[in-house]
Amino acid sequence: MTSESLKTPLPPFKQTFLQTLLQSKILTFGTFTLKSGRESPYFFNAGLFNTGSLLTSLGAAYANTIHTSTSLPPFDVVFGPAYKGIPLATIALAKLYELAPERYAEVGYAFDRKEVKDHGEGGRMVGMGLKGKRVLVVDDVITAGTAIRGAVSAIEEAGGTVVGIVVALDRMERIGGASAEERKGSAIMEVRKEMGVEVLAILNLDELIVGVTDGGERGRMLEYREKYGAVEE
Repeated sequence: MTSESLKTPLPPFKQTFLQTLLQSKILTFGTFTLKSGRESPYFFNAGLFNTGSLLTSLGAAYANTIHTSTSLPPFDVVFGPAYKGIPLATIALAKLYELAPERYAEVGYAFDRKEVKDHGEGGRMVGMGLKGKRVLVVDDVITAGTAIRGAVSAIEEAGGTVVGIVVALDRMERIGGASAEERKGSAIMEVRKEMGVEVLAILNLDELIVGVTDGGERGRMLEYREKYGAVEE
């Protein structure tokens, strides 16, 4: 991260979202041992988006990220992988409709079941049919990429084509950790390269560093970024 990028302010919707994360303690600072074995100076708990106001704030942030993007192609369906992605996709689409009803009125939403339903309408998918549709996937994070690959496979099996992925946070750190061989790229970089689609985040680590005003917290995140930051291969 360059000194110039530290001077670039966040767009208003990102700054508003960051303030919500801090006030609600969804984003906290300290010392946290991650699954990778690394000690992180910050922790993002997406499970705490558990009230109407917080979920609405999250949906608005997704919608603004999607609507203002110049790199996402058109899409027909917003898809949320079970289970956490289900409310994310529905609230994101509702907020997209509020932003631009003429553009998103006919966009559908869908999600998958963990198990195939063998009664009633049956099947694995719920919502708009995916056959022949361009699908935008919305989820909370991409950690190792396993879950998102499963969702993409399910969409393709249903006849859809994934054209983009949007998550809440990109930690921008390389894959690996204390018990695994580290690679240079992040999970998001690998998914982007492997699937050939755009992967966006509402916020990434560089933007957290820009938006956080506490100098000590910012310094610790900069050190973490320097030590574990991913680089394009």
